[in-house]
Amino acid sequence: MRYALVNPNWSFEGSIYFGCREPHLPLELGYAKALLERRGHAAEIIDGHMFGLPAERIRERLIGFRPDVTVVTTAPTYLFWRCAQPELGVPQRLLEAVGDIAGVTVAVGPHGSTTPRAALRKLGVDYVVMGECEETLVRLADGEPPEGVPGLCYADDGEIRVQGGPQAVDFAAMPALSWPDEVVHRHRHHHHRFDPSEGGPGAEVEASRGCPYRCSFCAKENFRNGYRRRALEAVIEEIDGFRRQGVEYLYFVDEIFLANRALVEALIGRGLRFGIQTRIDLWKPEMIDLLAEAGCVSIEAGVESLSVEGRAALDKNCRMSTEQLTERLIYARRRIPFVQANLIAVADDDADEVQAWRERMRGHGVWANDPVPLYPYPGSPDYRKLWGLPDDDAWERAHEYYLRQFEAFSDIQDQRPLPLDHLERRPVA
Repeated sequence: MRYALVNPNWSFEGSIYFGCREPHLPLELGYAKALLERRGHAAEIIDGHMFGLPAERIRERLIGFRPDVTVVTTAPTYLFWRCAQPELGVPQRLLEAVGDIAGVTVAVGPHGSTTPRAALRKLGVDYVVMGECEETLVRLADGEPPEGVPGLCYADDGEIRVQGGPQAVDFAAMPALSWPDEVVHRHRHHHHRFDPSEGGPGAEVEASRGCPYRCSFCAKENFRNGYRRRALEAVIEEIDGFRRQGVEYLYFVDEIFLANRALVEALIGRGLRFGIQTRIDLWKPEMIDLLAEAGCVSIEAGVESLSVEGRAALDKNCRMSTEQLTERLIYARRRIPFVQANLIAVADDDADEVQAWRERMRGHGVWANDPVPLYPYPGSPDYRKLWGLPDDDAWERAHEYYLRQFEAFSDIQDQRPLPLDHLERRPVA
């Protein structure tokens, strides 16, 4: 089988999207390619975002490749599956442009994992994969009948069939990825890096998947949920491959980069700089010192709320006081060039106290964002508390609620986000 794995050329005009808008490596497509090729299938990644390819250029690439199956992802990269853009306008337009030459079409990503029926209707694809997609794509390529593959949504005799639930892969067995030089050398973005750079390429890598915590705001209930570590040997093999290609900086896309001593020690002496996202309450000073020695130059730490009540309302399960969190952040900043404390707008937090704390942090070199309003992502506990389990209208419901509740949004948004029906095309009933 010939599989085209397509990352669209993303645009987020009018979106509430909080994530970085620069191109990143589409790791889910990388793993899928490796597993498909291991089974003897042909697979090609067409990265419209990294190469700035409009739909007509992607169409040309597909005509040249002649795929039996075309897979399109509905979020820019695994890094942002848990805070994806709500709208499906970009993959909709791409699929419309290539549908007649794409072969069997498959959508993967957080939208289909949470609202598979809606994603199938909106995108007009043959299959939607629910959950982590890599092994499901291989099962389809190997010729298993769709009705025997769990985690699929598809039309059957005019009825939409949702088969099982979101799937999780054997992440510990994921192979070391390798990316073409032309991709790596084009990847000039260093995600979440603010210290001086030597100007070499950046890259993304994944050492673990999932998170052992259940914070109320995180949209991960239907994908990348249970915490699993990848084999250390595969991670280091992948990282050493990047080193040989001249990569200067790595960003770990792990939902939560835990204090894994073996991994941190393996990074020491490799001459790379890297960034992570984590919880500062999980890092003792000794491990922060080790992290700095290994080359960490950026920490994005989820604090979310400055009150015990606020953290409890968010189900943070944090055992540190605000003062202890503050001291640990300051300690980290003494060793790491950039440390960020993420804050969410929480009713229990006093606005004046938050601003005073932000000023205090700034005085110690720690950047704390202006608290952002909470988007109740389908697939998050917050969504479930408001409306129960997501149905076909979950994204519309969450989006309307968000626009109705708030006048000010995140500090990366220069204009008010648009309603979903302005950003995506409604399927014909």
